[in-house]
Amino acid sequence: MNRLPGEIADIAVHGSIALIDVQVGARRFTATLIGASEEAAGWKPGMAVTLLFKETEVSLAKNLSGLISMRNRIPCTVAAIERGTLLTRVTLDFEGRALESVITTRSSHALGLAIGDAVEGLVKANEMTLLPEAGA
Repeated sequence: MNRLPGEIADIAVHGSIALIDVQVGARRFTATLIGASEEAAGWKPGMAVTLLFKETEVSLAKNLSGLISMRNRIPCTVAAIERGTLLTRVTLDFEGRALESVITTRSSHALGLAIGDAVEGLVKANEMTLLPEAGA
């Protein structure tokens, strides 16, 4: 499980859906929480949280340009590659933090991934979840 510590920057709630913006360093990420509006009602901007997202939910892109609906674009450098027969685990460096992506080996070859490559990790907002820090 990937983890990024941050602080809530903004909260928008409508019905049972909450959009939570989280500031991680200079970057802002968004989590869409469905059915968590009661819990989110107690959260406030400035509150410490950890963003959680699965390795299998991190798509990778090289030289991405243009508009895209994915809110969470994570500029990274490829730090390590473990290619298997079907799946490849890619370790990413995001501002000194290690993140992981699991993609198909076919995709890793199609992207021509190599250590040191600049890539973007892409995660849909509904694949992000939040863990409030202890005492929050």
